[in-house]
Amino acid sequence: MPLYMDVHNIAGGVTADDVAKAHMADLKTQDAYDVRYLRYWVDGQQGKVFCLVEAPSADAAATVHREAHGLVADDIFQVQEGS
Repeated sequence: MPLYMDVHNIAGGVTADDVAKAHMADLKTQDAYDVRYLRYWVDGQQGKVFCLVEAPSADAAATVHREAHGLVADDIFQVQEGS
C-alpha cells in the first residue's frame, strides 16, 4: 500500500490536544476507505501538522480527513520510508 505524508498549515497555530482529537476522528473514519493513519507530528506555534498515512491513493487519505473533521491537508506527498 502506498505511504503518504500530508502537511496542514493552520493559521494562528494549533494545540496538540486539538490535533489528537482530529486524529481520533480519522481513526474512526479510515476503515471505510481502506486507509490507515499511522502517526502525526505537531508544531503548534507554527500551525504545522504532518500526518503519515497508508492509503490506496492521496484522494482516499484526503477524503478521510474531510469526512472526519474537515481539516484537509494543504499538500500530500507520496513517500518511501527510510531508516
